[in-house]
Amino acid sequence: MIKVEGINKSFKVAKRTTGLAAGLKALIHREHKIVHALNDVSFTINPGEIVGYIGPNGAGKSTTIKVMSGILVPDSGSCEIMGYTPWMDRVEYVKNIGVVFGQRSQLWWDVPVIDSFALLKDIYQVPDTEYNDTLSLLIETLELKDILHSPVRQLSLGQRMRCEIAASLIHNPQILFLDEPTIGLDAVSKIAVRNFIKKINKQKNVTVILTTHDMFDIEALCDRVILIGKGSLLYDGNLQELRSRFGSHRTITLDYKSSTSPIQIPGTTPISWTEERAIISVDTTIVSVSEVIMKLSHSLDLVDISVTSQPIEDIIVQLYKEYEI
Repeated sequence: MIKVEGINKSFKVAKRTTGLAAGLKALIHREHKIVHALNDVSFTINPGEIVGYIGPNGAGKSTTIKVMSGILVPDSGSCEIMGYTPWMDRVEYVKNIGVVFGQRSQLWWDVPVIDSFALLKDIYQVPDTEYNDTLSLLIETLELKDILHSPVRQLSLGQRMRCEIAASLIHNPQILFLDEPTIGLDAVSKIAVRNFIKKINKQKNVTVILTTHDMFDIEALCDRVILIGKGSLLYDGNLQELRSRFGSHRTITLDYKSSTSPIQIPGTTPISWTEERAIISVDTTIVSVSEVIMKLSHSLDLVDISVTSQPIEDIIVQLYKEYEI
């Protein structure tokens, strides 16, 4: 469905130093530098996948999304999506995609939300029956009933983002590009958005490409992640494989009757230790969790024990460090 091959994109950026003299000099002769936003980026995404497209600020995530949605034209390379070249076949192509930018709006600021939906219906020439069915699904799953007749400017950020996602799906696209869709949202709104994305992916087989800095979004939604850094593709694989490769640490929380000093076990690091509770980090490349538990049970009168994996955000940080981004 989506095939990106060797995409390159550079921007010419003006250089400017501070001070009056530098400002006067820039009026006569302005210096520029070339910023390489994308360097030979290639990947393929199959129908129905939810892919997390991740990387630090300035890595090239939004530039890639803009190329794939037809907003930007790359310097070189090819991009074929559903048989279209996005920037060449844009009129026909955009009928098949939905795009949400977390800091941009496609809703009309001063009119009620329902009127924005009606305008988008006419723009995309959506038949009445199809529009009514889609709108009913969106209102129910995104909980929009109470805000449909409110002007967009009166909505909270969480309410507006739910409406933005609904607006991007009015015409039943087969592909949904989400660029930071949960930025600034409260916990309740984030959960609502995540649940909705999973629902439309399952019910309508919508392909979703998600860029975000919220690793809980990635963990909740994506089986596959693509990492980009400094404009280059660095990792493309299964999230579970990423855990296996970098998530070698486990955390053991112990409750016991009484102990005054930490028990030293090779491959473990005490995070905290009190007379009745301890938290221990275990490097599973050195010692197994079961072996640690067995040794602890011989030395302590255990009451309760729990084992948790390394948080996904810690794993992503390790990945960034490995690639020096």
